[in-house]
Amino acid sequence: MAVLHNRVNNEELKQLMLQETEKRITISFYRYFKIQDPKFYRDFFYKNLFALKVFGRVYIAAEGINAQISVQESNLELFKNFLESTDDLKDLRLNIAVDDDGKSFWVLKVKLRNKIVADGIEDDGFDMANKGKYVDASTMNKMIAEGNTVVIDMRNHYEFEVGHFVNAIEIPSDTFREQLPMSVDMMKGKEEQNIIMYCTGGIRCEKASAYMLHKGFKNVFHLEGGIINYARQIKEKGEESKFIGKNFVFDDRLGERITEDVISNCHQCGKPCDTHTNCLNNGCHLLFIQCETCNAEYEGCCSKECKDTIHLPVERQKEIRKGIDLGQNIFNKSKVRLRPKLTDKKG
Repeated sequence: MAVLHNRVNNEELKQLMLQETEKRITISFYRYFKIQDPKFYRDFFYKNLFALKVFGRVYIAAEGINAQISVQESNLELFKNFLESTDDLKDLRLNIAVDDDGKSFWVLKVKLRNKIVADGIEDDGFDMANKGKYVDASTMNKMIAEGNTVVIDMRNHYEFEVGHFVNAIEIPSDTFREQLPMSVDMMKGKEEQNIIMYCTGGIRCEKASAYMLHKGFKNVFHLEGGIINYARQIKEKGEESKFIGKNFVFDDRLGERITEDVISNCHQCGKPCDTHTNCLNNGCHLLFIQCETCNAEYEGCCSKECKDTIHLPVERQKEIRKGIDLGQNIFNKSKVRLRPKLTDKKG
């Protein structure tokens, strides 16, 4: 069977999305369940979502599905009906974005993965069926207030930096596969204590809760629907948010504001700021925090070198970055950056 994919280039698709007049709604969802034929499931999903003009990223693996999408408001009920008609996705919780302009995605990609969350787990005895107990927003607030609960953030450093729960513990790594064993080591001696794990939409902390139980911890909980669902519930119930700042999201918005607190700083000048951006030098594309003043001064770049590079002829820029795999290029205060700068050595 031929591979299903878009036949229009990425930039044209983005412009078409920006020209849309109908409101789009950004939604994320996931579910762990066994898929016998992931390739068939992938093609089935692509055809149905494409027909509904859905944009976004969907990952399919033998362990389940993970998706971040946008759908036109007029197709929302049809989209929900499609999910409900799929046996394994009945009663699926949908995380509706709380701070959304509908411009989160402009292309549909449905891809096969070995796992929907790369975890590095090779233990055949590990079973996602044995996972922690869900907590909703009200229970989360109550357990935090009681003071005898450890709250663990299972997100990356750059996500934690702009927003997190009060007194949450950061697991200091930018890869989930490293965070799992680190969380076990950091919690040694607290096997009987209440532990709540959380993440953006619930997918990472659900697996992390199962891993902690697998490693002998007794009272493990995880935030149902993650920060996105928590923010929605807090708003609906009129309760105080124990999450402060911004929730980093993995789409074109790069963040949803939960509270007005700005708890991070511009990586260039140090002023309070929590706006993530990617360096406009395509040979760098560093993810970092930049204030409006520095954005103007550096023209959207992370350094003077990158600013100089974007003014070179396009062919020269392509020559400089040829054969370079950017990988995960993220500002990290302990490493400064994860990859050397690419600039014009000819002066």
